[in-house]
Amino acid sequence: MIVIAGLGNPGNKYSGTRHNVGFDVIDRLAQENNIRVNRLRFKALTGEGFIGTEKVLLLKPSTYMNNSGESIREVMEFYKLEPDKLLVIVDDIDIEFASIRLKKKGSAGSHNGLKSIIYHIQKDNFPRLKIGIGKKPPYYDLADFVLSKFTSDERKLVDQAILKASEAAQEFVRSGIDKAMNEFNIRNTAQD
Repeated sequence: MIVIAGLGNPGNKYSGTRHNVGFDVIDRLAQENNIRVNRLRFKALTGEGFIGTEKVLLLKPSTYMNNSGESIREVMEFYKLEPDKLLVIVDDIDIEFASIRLKKKGSAGSHNGLKSIIYHIQKDNFPRLKIGIGKKPPYYDLADFVLSKFTSDERKLVDQAILKASEAAQEFVRSGIDKAMNEFNIRNTAQD
């Protein structure tokens, strides 16, 4: 079993915001693999299915971003999973806009969702897939920026990045983190 957790905030108010690209990737994965993400478990909307021959659990925590670790801890404890069986999909303000980046482990940086996961599971050695949502303009508060919606031009590029992130997540499930990193961590902006 591999858990793919896309981070975001629940509710229509947050739909389409920069902070919710993790949810967007889960929606794309669900659509492409015919998995219904509609069961409330582990403080999250979940859906079980297969990517190739591997059983997966798609997860959209309903705890709000800053408490994502509560949901992740519950699912990790229930399935007795090691961190390498978890892929967390998050937004990132520090990588190039509409690019994706896979990492085996790392710090949380300024991302409160990752901070919560690291705090709750007491480990930082879980793979994560980051999607560049743009740099915060100097006049913006960080919270206001990540909760803002994309412009229509940005949305086109981000939708391409979400598609690429879905492909990367599926490659992670099929072939492991190293192969997925080798394939998707080259200059991978949506414009490529």
